[in-house]
Amino acid sequence: MAGIMTAAACCLFFVSVSMGIKMWKLKRDISSFTDRLLRCLNDMTCGRELERLNEEGDTLWDKVYEKLQKLERIWKRESAENLEEKKKIKSLISDISHQTKTPIANIKLYEEVLLDEGLGTAEAEEFLQKVRIQTEKLDFLLQSMVKMSRLETGVIEVCCMKLPLCGTLLRAVAAIVPKAEKKQIRLSVDCDEDIVVNHDTKWTEEAVFNLLDNAVKYTGRGGSVGISVSVQEIFTKITIRDSGKGIALERQAEIFTRFYREPEVYDQEGIGVGLYLARKIIALQDGYIQVCSEIGKGSDFQIYLPNG
Repeated sequence: MAGIMTAAACCLFFVSVSMGIKMWKLKRDISSFTDRLLRCLNDMTCGRELERLNEEGDTLWDKVYEKLQKLERIWKRESAENLEEKKKIKSLISDISHQTKTPIANIKLYEEVLLDEGLGTAEAEEFLQKVRIQTEKLDFLLQSMVKMSRLETGVIEVCCMKLPLCGTLLRAVAAIVPKAEKKQIRLSVDCDEDIVVNHDTKWTEEAVFNLLDNAVKYTGRGGSVGISVSVQEIFTKITIRDSGKGIALERQAEIFTRFYREPEVYDQEGIGVGLYLARKIIALQDGYIQVCSEIGKGSDFQIYLPNG
C-alpha cells in the first residue's frame, strides 16, 4: 500500500513539474510575442521600417507579422496619397487667393475714385456706398474661406513657442479698437506681463481677435468687453467677457460650427466662421474653448492653452 502511495506521489510530482515548465514556457512566449508586437507598432507609429524576418513560418507571430506588413504598406500608400492631395489643395487655395485678390483690389480702387469725384446725385452715392460694403463683405468671406481651408487641410501648421502672452492679446485688442470705438464699447485687458505660454502668437492672436469681434458685434452701444488671464495648474485660461445679449443654453453647442448664425441677429454683418476658426486654432495647440452665457447677461468665452 505504501509503495502505491509513493508511486502516486511521484507521478503527481512529475505532473506538477511538467505543468510548471509548460506554464513558464507559455509566459515566456506571451512576453516575447508582446515585446515583438509593441516594437513593431512603435516602429510603425514613428515611421520606421519594420524589421524584416529572415524566414517565413506558420506560428501565430508569423501570421500577425504578415498582417502588420500589409498594414504598413497600406499606411504608407495612403500617407503618400494624402501628401499629394494636400499639395494639390495648397496649390488650389493659393490660386483662388491670388486670382480673387486683384479683382477685389481693383473694385475697391474704382469705388474710391468714383466716391472722390462724386456722381452728382445722392441716390448714386448711396448705391456706391452699398457696393463698397458688399465688396468688403466679399473680401472678408474669401479671406475667411482661405484661412479655414488651410487650417482644415493641414496646409498651415501652428508653430508653438514659449512667449509672453500679453503681447499676443494686446495686438488682438488693438485690431478691434476701431469697431469698439464706433459703438462706444469699453475695452480692458488684465494680464500679467510675466505670463509665458507655449503658443503660436500669430494664430492665437487670430483666435482671440475672432472672439473679440464676436463680443463687440453682439454687445450694445456703451457696453463693455474685457480680457483677463489666470494661470492654472495645467492650463492658462484666457477669459473674454462681454455685456452683450447672451446666448441661449440650447444654442451654445452650435455656435462653434461653420456658418452658424443666430436667428435673431441674422441681419448683423458676418458669415459665421469666426468662432469656428477660433476653436480650430486653439485645438491645434492642444487647447480648447468653453462658453458660459445667459440671455441678457452677456457671455464668457474661455480659452485654455496648456502650460507645457
